[in-house]
Amino acid sequence: MAKRFDQQIAWITGGGTGIGRSLAEQLAEEGALVVVSGRRQARLDEAVEAILDAGGRAEARVCDVTDEDAVKAVVDGIVADHGGLDLVVANAGYSTGGRLGKLSVADFRRQLDVNVIGLYATVHHALPHIVERKGRVALMGSVSYILTAPGTGAYSASKAAVHALGMCLSIELADQGASCTVIHPGFVESEIGKVDNDGVFQEGKKDLRPERLMWTSEDAARDMVTGLYKRQTELIVTGHGKFANAMGRHLPGVTRALIPRFWSKP
Repeated sequence: MAKRFDQQIAWITGGGTGIGRSLAEQLAEEGALVVVSGRRQARLDEAVEAILDAGGRAEARVCDVTDEDAVKAVVDGIVADHGGLDLVVANAGYSTGGRLGKLSVADFRRQLDVNVIGLYATVHHALPHIVERKGRVALMGSVSYILTAPGTGAYSASKAAVHALGMCLSIELADQGASCTVIHPGFVESEIGKVDNDGVFQEGKKDLRPERLMWTSEDAARDMVTGLYKRQTELIVTGHGKFANAMGRHLPGVTRALIPRFWSKP
């Protein structure tokens, strides 16, 4: 049976852990050569080793998406070594917590610098190669783009921007044979809950997200790979994510009234 991404070259930012790693593993199973990027070499090496042990193809390239020169260098290196690029997943990001008015301007700026500007830098440098091969772009959003809660304003704002970028890009690519998929997950197992407002991973930090709603990254990635293969424009992942998205779109007033009753005050 033919594999859905056979012989394709895929690049995933934030590919060393969580959703990014699971996406890398499943794309490799589907025949892709996967390049994982991130800031922590050790985590990238672990992801690559797991893929190689399973018989897939993968390599690691350290990259901080807030460093545009580093982003460009990774793209140039992939194209030079492998001849092109078929799929880019702009997955790198984190969540800044704090109520608006109390959150510092520096914290807010850093949130946008990673989740929006870093994402755009990733797409900007990869896009000419994606278009050349009529490939795919994936932007990692969140259902928080439409369903925000106290203490999540900066993160939600960043993901609303990601949604807008993805919708625009999907239109701009339509006549070029390439596609853009915006992925909006609900709660998925990852390290995002253990990253502080400076974007630094803290092993001892408690993840405050509800465990009972948490999907495994493997289950989420499975849905994402299928959506990418089908070139879906927008993909809502997890059952509770679909419910939250529907509430935010169709019953925003009810949603705003209910959230304070069920959401702890950070």
